[in-house]
Amino acid sequence: MKTITIAGRLTRDAEFRRTPNGEPVLGFSVAVDDGYGERKSTLFFDCSLWGKRGEALTPHLRKGGSVTVSGDFGKREHDGKTYLTVRANEITLQGSKQEARKAEQGMYEREPDDGDVPSGGGRPGRELDDEIPFAPEWR
Repeated sequence: MKTITIAGRLTRDAEFRRTPNGEPVLGFSVAVDDGYGERKSTLFFDCSLWGKRGEALTPHLRKGGSVTVSGDFGKREHDGKTYLTVRANEITLQGSKQEARKAEQGMYEREPDDGDVPSGGGRPGRELDDEIPFAPEWR
């Protein structure tokens, strides 16, 4: 068994279908950049996710979205071309470029509130709290 983890962008909307036996399978393709500069290239992986999780993820896997996929690595030949495949065991949604831009813009457009500033955040009359509740005590 060859396990691989890839992070990239979806090249198309995910397609949900059922096999003739009724097994649910979700198919999608991920583009992964490899190298840099003049040697930069893009690898394309055909991915499949079997079972009910695939059906649940269908509306969330849209073209351009960023994902990280872990699973069994393979390859298949068709019409003289070699295709890289991943039978997914785990998928993590990273969001799309548009979602990242919206989040970034929202971060700069809103007014800071008291929850954004740590104790003593430079405001007069507020003292720093030296106690860190999660740090282990050194003796």
